[in-house]
Amino acid sequence: MSASDQLLDEVEILRLADKTDVPASLQDAIDALQRRLSRNRPPVAPVTLHAAHDLVFAVQQRLMAANPKHPRPNRHQGRPTGQPLMTRVHPERLWKLLALPAPPDGSADADWLELVESTVERAWDRWCYAQQHAVRAARTRTRPQVALAVARIAWTNYWELQQEATAIRYRLGARASSIRAGGLAALRR
Repeated sequence: MSASDQLLDEVEILRLADKTDVPASLQDAIDALQRRLSRNRPPVAPVTLHAAHDLVFAVQQRLMAANPKHPRPNRHQGRPTGQPLMTRVHPERLWKLLALPAPPDGSADADWLELVESTVERAWDRWCYAQQHAVRAARTRTRPQVALAVARIAWTNYWELQQEATAIRYRLGARASSIRAGGLAALRR
């Protein structure tokens, strides 16, 4: 982590000096850092300081994600933590996959844990909604394949978020922050 901090310092010094291009020595240092982190085929070395800054931040994010005591939730590929993703369930249907929010200021507190629980509860509600539509579509024989595909995706999204929230609580050694959330978790088991 300290090596990546030093690289970020170098990038910032160059940016403050109104430079835009990455010197070859800095490109080599970024490449070496990625290789030390077992990235055998790192991406092309950054040419601009902006790209170098983003790449070193991405390296730091991987380092923090590898720490089992760091309570950060997973994220969708290529998206910031907490940002949902639209996925095509069927050629005619999109569905939003929820993601757990990132802790504010990198610290886990009771408010954040309650927000995590609320997100899991929202995913549960969305699955119930999708399930209700799948049942109705099957009864009326109105595109039941689409409704069933949506219900399956909604269930998977809920289950993954619930498992992720449980792992976060376990890592923090915390219980669910509200009796209501705990009651819902007990009902779902």
